[in-house]
Amino acid sequence: MSDSKFVYLASQSPRRRQLLEQLGVRYELLLADEQEDAEALEVVLPNEAPRAYVQRVTLLKLEAALNRMKRRGLPLAPVLCSDTTVALGKTILGKPDDTKHAAQILGALSGQTHRVLTSVAMGTLSKSGKPLKTEQALSVSNVRFAALTRTQIQNYVASGEPMGKAGAYAVQGRAAAYIEHISGSYSGIMGLPMFETAQLLREFGFKV
Repeated sequence: MSDSKFVYLASQSPRRRQLLEQLGVRYELLLADEQEDAEALEVVLPNEAPRAYVQRVTLLKLEAALNRMKRRGLPLAPVLCSDTTVALGKTILGKPDDTKHAAQILGALSGQTHRVLTSVAMGTLSKSGKPLKTEQALSVSNVRFAALTRTQIQNYVASGEPMGKAGAYAVQGRAAAYIEHISGSYSGIMGLPMFETAQLLREFGFKV
């Protein structure tokens, strides 16, 4: 890959940065402006299935990021976006609102197998500023939690780790002590599936 080739990463997640670096891809952050309502993009529609939700939100994030690149007059480059959601059956478990909500989510996951769906999308603009190419991929993994005691849940919530995390846990953190089994993509559960991301990067000319 040429040193001059890079991708914009439209994500605040340090885990996604770490995983992208693992692939050896040069990137620049393309974060939302203060006036952008990024959280509004993540609102769940009535009766929306987890798969449809995560794919729709990822494309909305990509559209917003491409517009951001154009608005700021930045050098044109592919933009990479990702979104992760946790689903127990058909129920989408988002980021906890507070510690009480985090404990409720963890209680629901206790002793159960849930899905972690991570969608990845890449897109580019033409020199005239119009959408040129968009590709998307989806990673679905199954995660089984051991039965958690009330004390274990309280201690984990008190650590602060569940806050800001879909499903109120981080697989690469303390929650690993409670995970009995994983089937799927560990990096996908973290927030950026390496296999699918590498495929998309190759579609846009990156040598990974």
